[in-house]
Amino acid sequence: MLTHPQFDPVALQLGPISIHWYGLMYLIAFLSVLLLGKYRAKQQPEAGWKSSEMDDILFYGALGVIIGGRLGYVLFYQPGYYLSHPLEIAYVWQGGMSFHGGFLGVLVAMLFYAKNTGKRWLAIMDFVAPLVPLGLGAGRLGNFINGELWGRTTDAPWGMVFPQIDNLARHPSQLYQFALEGIVLFTLLWWYSSKPRPVGAVSGLFLIGYGTFRFLVEFTREPDSFLGLLALNLSMGQWLSLPMIVVGIWMMRRALSQGNEAQRN
Repeated sequence: MLTHPQFDPVALQLGPISIHWYGLMYLIAFLSVLLLGKYRAKQQPEAGWKSSEMDDILFYGALGVIIGGRLGYVLFYQPGYYLSHPLEIAYVWQGGMSFHGGFLGVLVAMLFYAKNTGKRWLAIMDFVAPLVPLGLGAGRLGNFINGELWGRTTDAPWGMVFPQIDNLARHPSQLYQFALEGIVLFTLLWWYSSKPRPVGAVSGLFLIGYGTFRFLVEFTREPDSFLGLLALNLSMGQWLSLPMIVVGIWMMRRALSQGNEAQRN
């Protein structure tokens, strides 16, 4: 049985300014998107992307993540509370971000980017999708460092005690998510997108991959105390992931079908 290291959430203290690990993870996430995007634009000039365009993509994407992530948490997880405390919606420093909300926020942000640049929205999402998983992994490391979003109790030999909660061994579900949603999903998408694919196929694979990994890990993650398990004993994260899987399968089938049709013609 392991014990959570109880990291200090403050990574660096500069006088009155405290730099938290979780904030650094967001910075690492955004930088990884920027650097990977610039690299891929140079490696695949035939895709029609310029390295300089990544600065604007990051700006739009960051707005989508922050605004969408916060609003998603408010609407999906605690709508009643924030309806009674509307001013606290802006208190992002208190925590409370939703991946699924951030994902929807990025979709909308990239739609604006597409309209401003004349690029095809789905082609933009295909380019962006492989850049995202390492940033997701960084976020999960931030959760682990903070000792939050812990797992359900387990008797597995790698079970971990989170002393700030209780003395029970729990799944280190943050690390499961780091491995699957971060490392494995990045490897899969980076490999798949390294060759030309029909428009929508890479985005579809992202939806399938993330949705499946998140759905599975949620079986080991402690449900939010204010929600618990919902219908069919599934968590909110699982119910929000199911549509991603379904839409992803539809998108991949459609993209591959249209790609095969174009080859025959």
